[in-house]
Amino acid sequence: MTVSVFNRRKRRKLKSDINVVPYIDVMLVLLIIFMVTTPLLNLSVTADVELPQSSARALETKSDPLIVTVRSDGQLALQLPKDKPQAMEPAELEARLAAMVAQDKDLRVVVGADRQVPYEKVIVAMDALKRAKVEKVGLVTESGGNAR
Repeated sequence: MTVSVFNRRKRRKLKSDINVVPYIDVMLVLLIIFMVTTPLLNLSVTADVELPQSSARALETKSDPLIVTVRSDGQLALQLPKDKPQAMEPAELEARLAAMVAQDKDLRVVVGADRQVPYEKVIVAMDALKRAKVEKVGLVTESGGNAR
């Protein structure tokens, strides 16, 4: 009788399918990471300035800030997100920024200046921002410096 019991059992078939669910999860996570980081790669100062170096961390931003550039000759330029820098005088810069601040109180502006620019020229740009009532101002630097 014991022989017949063993013969009645069915042999299990080997399962040759690959479980792809973990791979799909990893791909979705990578997709989200790339979707978040790709717009951040487009934010850059396109004017020809040599930025000073700093070891400070980058800003965490929800939207692209406006960029005010002080070129090596002291000329100011305003760069809107996804646009080219437009050269302008401090009074014109102040007027344009004041109009933008009137529409958006949380407007963020970063100032990028060539490392050869006299400090006074950067202060002229900062004064224009202050008179335009811009409250959130940052400075653009290159990463990896030995700032103390």
